[in-house]
Amino acid sequence: MRATDIEKLYSVSRPSLSPDASTVVVSVTHPSLDADADVGQLWSVKVDGSGTSRITRGRLDTAPAFSPDGHSIAFIRSLKGAAPQLYVMDAHGGEPHQLTDAKLGVRDIQWSPDSTRIAYVSRVPEQGRYGTVDDLGAAAEPPRRVTGLNYKSNGLGYTNDRRAHVFIVDVPQAGGEPAYETAPRTDGSLPDYHPVPASTQLTNGDADHTCVRFIGDEIAWISAQHESRDTDLLDQIWRGSTALTELGSLSYSSFETAGDGTVYAIATDMGESGLGFVGTNPALYRLDGGTPVRLTDPDSVDPGEVGSHLSFASDAVLVQDRTHGTRQLLSVSPGGSSALTSGSIEIEGQAASGDTIVVTYASPTTFGDVGRLEDGVVTPLTDFSASLRGAGILQATESTIAGRDGYPIHGWIMTPAGEGPHPTLLMIHGGPFASYSVHLFDEAQVYADAGYAVVFCNPRGSAGYGQQHGRSITGAMGTVDMDDVLDFLDGALAAHPDLDATRLGILGGSYGGYLTAWIIAHDHRFAAAIVERGFLDPEAFVGSSDIGWFFPQQYTGTDRELIRAQSPQAVAGQVRTPTLVIHSEDDLRCPISQAETWFARVKLNGVDSELLVFPGENHELSRSGSPRHRVQRFDAIIEWFGRYL
Repeated sequence: MRATDIEKLYSVSRPSLSPDASTVVVSVTHPSLDADADVGQLWSVKVDGSGTSRITRGRLDTAPAFSPDGHSIAFIRSLKGAAPQLYVMDAHGGEPHQLTDAKLGVRDIQWSPDSTRIAYVSRVPEQGRYGTVDDLGAAAEPPRRVTGLNYKSNGLGYTNDRRAHVFIVDVPQAGGEPAYETAPRTDGSLPDYHPVPASTQLTNGDADHTCVRFIGDEIAWISAQHESRDTDLLDQIWRGSTALTELGSLSYSSFETAGDGTVYAIATDMGESGLGFVGTNPALYRLDGGTPVRLTDPDSVDPGEVGSHLSFASDAVLVQDRTHGTRQLLSVSPGGSSALTSGSIEIEGQAASGDTIVVTYASPTTFGDVGRLEDGVVTPLTDFSASLRGAGILQATESTIAGRDGYPIHGWIMTPAGEGPHPTLLMIHGGPFASYSVHLFDEAQVYADAGYAVVFCNPRGSAGYGQQHGRSITGAMGTVDMDDVLDFLDGALAAHPDLDATRLGILGGSYGGYLTAWIIAHDHRFAAAIVERGFLDPEAFVGSSDIGWFFPQQYTGTDRELIRAQSPQAVAGQVRTPTLVIHSEDDLRCPISQAETWFARVKLNGVDSELLVFPGENHELSRSGSPRHRVQRFDAIIEWFGRYL
């Protein structure tokens, strides 16, 4: 796989299954170098395997949802240069009908049980900002007054002047007459056609609202409305002005209503402080009269992967479980829980009707596909990664290596084609409470195609191996996590003679950038390094990062000397490894000042180093940035290691 083959990385959305269980609709998107953007449409997939077809032709159509009666499909369409809007189309085909013209776009759409209305979330700009006044640019807007800590978000910008609110819109009858003005015009002219029906805003105030859902005929959502919301991570489920859940120690990420009216939710117990997120797995809860009853053990089940959601099959709740580099599907019922899948698979989404279960998934040979789950086996219904496999992909070798203290370290080694010994890269993931996994991974593929062996693992601090594993580095970043990645590298070098121990490189992004910068200050065996979007100065992180008001305090503590003992900036003077620092100009998660300060220190010390800054990009450059920038990033990484390895 070459860098330009990112165009063949087809991502498949959460599936929507028709009520009769005959058809799945998904959004299939991919990076386009010509458009320099992600593009994609909706696809219809027959559950019996009889056919697959593209059913829309928009530039970027996402988030499909069958209406409960199966007659219509709602989705979100993004046109070039325009905010994403809600559309609906007849399930049998035809021209989509636009239902919104929200200034800042829509997300999180949900049908009413009777299929007559759709609720959604949209950010509402303050008057005078974000184009609400013609010819008033951002630089001419009035100053912002910030009164709290939580006022910006990576990839978005300021949030306190464009809160996310809940709306409802009536769905025109499929095939019905267009809507016209009903009031007579005073000038005698003919009435106008109204292509977009009026929406009704249901929430207001200085709080964001997410995860809009129907509970019966009433609309509910998740929101943090309590006075201390600026100093904790807690929230509640609301229905109108009434909180359905008490303000306790839970942070809710999603909820759904079963056919019998029971509400189930995924929530994380943040402890007494309301900030205890480090190494904490969410759990599945059932709401009994507003009281949450926990159904899964967070020490053994982790439904915390981004995008994890609930669905229902017969009398069971279906939920994803992140474990040991995979994501399995669990069935949770009154009799207990059981895994419905196994092996090297990552369940990205699921839907069910009766006894029929369909999934979207990734694996070592696909970036995303649709399958039917029966008797523990996922039968593929699509093959969107065929062109990528045709370009050439390699398979990684899974391995568990004992560290210096005997602790098992799980990871993978990918070896390039041809005879060794091969120059070898140690790659470190972000998070830190995240993980490498089994899916077809473009980073490892591109580096291996360039001739490098790639070694990557999930050290202590990672997710998917229990809460204690994730909490091991609390107040101790750069200790056992550094030992684990280096011990895994040493074990891989010992077990694979075709890996060249004399030509080593190291790289990582975010927390991976942190650990890379920390390691090259303490271990000088590496010929070159790449520090990308790094968390490099915990002290300066506070007040500059969108998560700076809580993240570093929970990981590195608040004692100044303890923080410095875990700070790459504090030991930057010890770095001797040639280092390329990569950062995005608009990164609000790890602000560019983190990179600039660290780079200046090593540069002033005479280390061969360069800073590569990507304009217009944020913390997600490598995953969802401009396709051209993503290719340029790959090219820069390969060129840098080519100089030294």
